[in-house]
Amino acid sequence: MELGVYGLSAKAALAPQITAQLARRAEELGYRSWWVGDHVVLPSPRVPESPMAPTDPILDPLVHLSYVAALTERLELGTGILILPQRNPLVLAKQVASLDVLSGGRVLLGVAAGYLEPEMTAVGVSPTERGGRTDEYLDAMRQLWTAPAPAFHGNYVNFEQVDAHPRPVRPDGPRIVIGGHSPAAYRRAVARGHGWIGNGSGPADLVRHLDGLRTAATEVERPARLGRLEINFMQLDPVEVSADDARRYADLGVDRLQVYPLPLTDPRSVIAFLERQARLPH
Repeated sequence: MELGVYGLSAKAALAPQITAQLARRAEELGYRSWWVGDHVVLPSPRVPESPMAPTDPILDPLVHLSYVAALTERLELGTGILILPQRNPLVLAKQVASLDVLSGGRVLLGVAAGYLEPEMTAVGVSPTERGGRTDEYLDAMRQLWTAPAPAFHGNYVNFEQVDAHPRPVRPDGPRIVIGGHSPAAYRRAVARGHGWIGNGSGPADLVRHLDGLRTAATEVERPARLGRLEINFMQLDPVEVSADDARRYADLGVDRLQVYPLPLTDPRSVIAFLERQARLPH
């Protein structure tokens, strides 16, 4: 099991010098991946389902990860997650391929369908279309990354007689990680993802998610090219993972355990948190 860091593109870690300090220290401590979230806009006033207040700052994930890529050498660069229906898939395919090339193939593209209706409506996407758009966008981007003559014709994306280079470093494109806790998200992870990403309050929550993924595997076919489904998990409450829980996560088959220092507001406290969590058994 590898350790990753989540969430340091917001709140306490916005300043470039702080991002540089934290990213370099995380790499020195042996963390293998750096993950960030995504919100283009936030509901104002805040709605109950919103994870952030409308005035909470959060950087664009791909811009932030480009900065981190230049500061580090080994950290995998993950979106955990990027709200896919809110992005133009052709533009996003170019951005992701560019970041992958510049980082030496370190991109982990985590995506999900999203759930905040005010945000989707503001961006011009109907919430009722989010699942269909997510599936089409994934398939369309893979065409641009892998096909000799890219073409796609769907309900939301149509193109042919176009191409886009450079391609990502891996011949099959960057590794795709599907986020979400719904049956549809589990099916999407099985059918289209190299991995799944989720969160919860402890190992018991992960067990429920794994049960959902196993059920999904009986409902949809998994392409052989995707290989084994990788499991990525972040504990939210309490945010500091205990040694016993870390061992339990490893026993459950977690590939990347993400720690979440964001409730801390002082960079020195964040570094101390990372130093403690780096000693977890993994």
